[in-house]
Amino acid sequence: MNAVTTAPPLLRIQGLSVSLPAGADRRHAVQDLSLDLWRNEILCVVGESGSGKSVMSRAVLGLFPSRHVQPSAGHILFEGEDLLQATPERLRDLRGNRIAMIFQEPMTALNPVLRIGAQIDEVLEIHRSGDAEARRAFNSSARRARVLELLAAVNLPDPQQILSAYPHQLSGGQRQRAMIAMALALEPDILIADEPTTALDVTTQAQILLLIRDLQRKKGMGVIFVTHDFGVVAEIADRIAVMQHGRLVEQGPAEQVLSQPQAGYTRSLLAAVPSLTPGPKRDFSAQPVVLSVNALSKSYRSGGGLFGGRFGSKGRSVDALAAVSFSVRRGETVGIVGESGSGKSTAARCIARLINADSGQIMVEGVDIAPLSARALRPVRRRMQMVFQDPFGSLNPRRTVGQLIAEGPIVHGLSEASAHARALELLDLVGLERRAAARYPHEFSGGQRQRIGLARALALEPSILVADEPVSALDVSVQDQVLRLLADIRNRLGLTVLFITHDLRVASQVCDSIVVMHKGRVVESGPVADVYARPAHAYTQALLAAVPGRHWGRDNEARLATAPAAPA
Repeated sequence: MNAVTTAPPLLRIQGLSVSLPAGADRRHAVQDLSLDLWRNEILCVVGESGSGKSVMSRAVLGLFPSRHVQPSAGHILFEGEDLLQATPERLRDLRGNRIAMIFQEPMTALNPVLRIGAQIDEVLEIHRSGDAEARRAFNSSARRARVLELLAAVNLPDPQQILSAYPHQLSGGQRQRAMIAMALALEPDILIADEPTTALDVTTQAQILLLIRDLQRKKGMGVIFVTHDFGVVAEIADRIAVMQHGRLVEQGPAEQVLSQPQAGYTRSLLAAVPSLTPGPKRDFSAQPVVLSVNALSKSYRSGGGLFGGRFGSKGRSVDALAAVSFSVRRGETVGIVGESGSGKSTAARCIARLINADSGQIMVEGVDIAPLSARALRPVRRRMQMVFQDPFGSLNPRRTVGQLIAEGPIVHGLSEASAHARALELLDLVGLERRAAARYPHEFSGGQRQRIGLARALALEPSILVADEPVSALDVSVQDQVLRLLADIRNRLGLTVLFITHDLRVASQVCDSIVVMHKGRVVESGPVADVYARPAHAYTQALLAAVPGRHWGRDNEARLATAPAAPA
């Protein structure tokens, strides 16, 4: 942020409280919150899920999740105008025009049946109507030129083609850039970014952060950046506000909060951030290889068909996996890392036989499972189970937790009584109360659902666990709990784990060895400590260099150890 100024803040939140409906776990989503945002600064608002940070940011634009969640006290002053008293028409005029928002998941925010260019053009047409003369001056040709200018400004490749593309034809990073272009279309004074990089790989994340910082400086905007990722905070923040259970517990300059946190809650969040320094090496040379992947290949046809290919091109073959080979020893955790589209999740799904590879071997304890029929594969399923990125999407919402955990053993011949008794034992193992067995998936938090998914995977007593991005959507503290739980269960049960992730901090803490994938190929592999200390391939070097807040994170534990204790 620029030098301290005597000018009033661009946005001032005073004593804001937002009520929750009866029956919620607390009375307020946000309670008695006061916070300022100045022009030309980035304010990062951090906290766990349920801290109220997203509700606070959306309250600025009057975007409340339901009529039962509404402001009950306070003021939100934008250049002196109280937005809580503004009419719906006034708020519609401000949205996009003076205050814009970037959402966490652009695929749900973008209209899937409209081309990218048309969606940005719509923003320009609606908000820049003006009088008849202004409308004539800002005609369709002028708007098209402006859209192309915006797409170029957010560093999208070939803006002319992106203009004509539909959202599903773009990668996650490209969709997020298109959302940023739309948010910046009218050069707003305030940009609100709600977890805009959470689901992105490290290189795309680094590009988006650099882009937001660069555009913020050029336009002199005030930015509210909502996140739970302290690496991102260290990379981009001028000031930090920490929220817990709807209340502000700490705020201050970024360097002060990161290096000398005053609140115990802030200290606990910082302590949960995974270090980039790998843990001690474990020796697996005496253990047998239990999973061996040899020359595994998988191709997809893209485009063609009734509606043509990407951007109208002809169909083509894409190598999702190209002769991928690696092995995993008993009790070892091997991480597969890489950007979106690197092939890491395709590899996991092929190995778990959720999809079929085109060629290659998948040797599980000496048996090639790649050519096995569904019937022949059934006994192997017990030995290899999978934990998914989105546990809610993989859990049947109509079945209780106890039924979900017990159904696998029952299918494989265990009696219902024994299977349900086993389910209760597994709830103990993953740190959930036994009474959770009678509840349904929607009644649990994301971290709790991931524990349920882990319990279900362990119900068949597998020897191999395939975990596909199991903590990528979790808060840093919940992520830390799940990773510790996974490591504890792995050690107690002697599990072999294949861990898929785009987060190199997580990989450093949970993996013994690492396989780096790029465009469907393995470009580097080895013990995680060796690869991190001396990356040989340029792609691996680029991945490590792109980790947000990597310099801050390296000394994080030492700083916290010497930081003053939180006041009693």
